[in-house]
Amino acid sequence: MHQAHLTVTQHTTADGVRVLALAGEIDHTTADAFRQALTTDGGSPRHTVIDFHDVTFMDSSGINVLVAANNAARTDGGWLRLAHTPTPVLQLLHIVGLDDVIPSTPP
Repeated sequence: MHQAHLTVTQHTTADGVRVLALAGEIDHTTADAFRQALTTDGGSPRHTVIDFHDVTFMDSSGINVLVAANNAARTDGGWLRLAHTPTPVLQLLHIVGLDDVIPSTPP
């Protein structure tokens, strides 16, 4: 059986925007790692860009993480943005209507 793998690297820009770069698959086995990467010791960061350039698959588990992270950021007066989003992920976001809620850019 195939075990999904997700790698997360992160940095913060000079103006305080947190950038997460993801590589691999986002499913029920990797969603917790994705969720934890979006949370800091002080809670969710106010401004976050998630770079999906190297994401090869995402299912509803990833959608759930994105919805929760977006809600947390908005509650704190911040925002969440998606960058370099591959077509299959963009299609999934469109199907569930999240493309109207969280701005994203194609690859």
